[in-house]
Amino acid sequence: MAGIENLSARMAAQVAKLAGDNAFTQSPVPQVKLLYTTCHQPRQPVMYSPSIVIIFQGKKVGYLGRTTFSYDPHNYLLLTVPLPFECETFASPEQPLAGISIGVDTIMLQDLLIDIGDDVPSNHKTPASGITPSPLGDEILCATERLLDVMSKPLDGRVLGPQIVREILFYVLTSDNGGALHALVNRHTHFSQIAKSLRRIESQYSDNLSVELLANEVNMSVSAFHHNFKAVTSTSPLQYLKTYRLHKARMLMIHDGLNAGSAAISVGYESASQFSREFKRYFGLTPTDEVTRLRDNSATSSMR
Repeated sequence: MAGIENLSARMAAQVAKLAGDNAFTQSPVPQVKLLYTTCHQPRQPVMYSPSIVIIFQGKKVGYLGRTTFSYDPHNYLLLTVPLPFECETFASPEQPLAGISIGVDTIMLQDLLIDIGDDVPSNHKTPASGITPSPLGDEILCATERLLDVMSKPLDGRVLGPQIVREILFYVLTSDNGGALHALVNRHTHFSQIAKSLRRIESQYSDNLSVELLANEVNMSVSAFHHNFKAVTSTSPLQYLKTYRLHKARMLMIHDGLNAGSAAISVGYESASQFSREFKRYFGLTPTDEVTRLRDNSATSSMR
């Protein structure tokens, strides 16, 4: 146990060095981002893309519907669909949060499944949700250590990193909870059909997408679509679409400098006042106040 804790501490120090003054940093390895902050962040809405989140130091607690889960140095988080939930981050200047996020590449996943062939573990469970906390095993931890090592040199990271990412994806795929990844690319599961609808929302969130249209595209009745959609996301299709638009608008205001009215139009709202009301109801602050808060937090977390 002490050996694992020492390894996690060393990897956290590597993340701190690589991340510099940024709380969320793109690494030299495609698909991989560094997570680092010295500030506690209270429970708040977040939106994650399909990814594997591995924490070396600190802790995050997620809330999805009535479910609460932790991802920390002992448990990684597997998300197989873009999913909004609430998250609290536990970090301090003395005990920063440090980790990485590895994007799930479906092409790499399909290629791995072809290589695995009929040797897919028989203990795979069909996932009920798009989010799965899982124990962090030695294989994943050791591969992640090598991934951080190659990141110290941009060329090594760019060339050698993707192979280590593939190795980590393999270990997750062949673990007890690997069924979540397998179901993602298996066209015959309800999970993959809902994932297809979520990709449609992700790429065309500003369009007038009806539940009937989304259900028809995956050959489901509206009632069956509602049932399966809520099983995967813990929310209804229309609520998910609204939430996705609000998250996207927030990103447009923070990173692209759009004002609330322009962001509202960009994500499909016809009424700026309706957008502001729904934004405040969901995030707890007006669009302007929320952008100010996030920028202040970013500035604070970089002062170390």
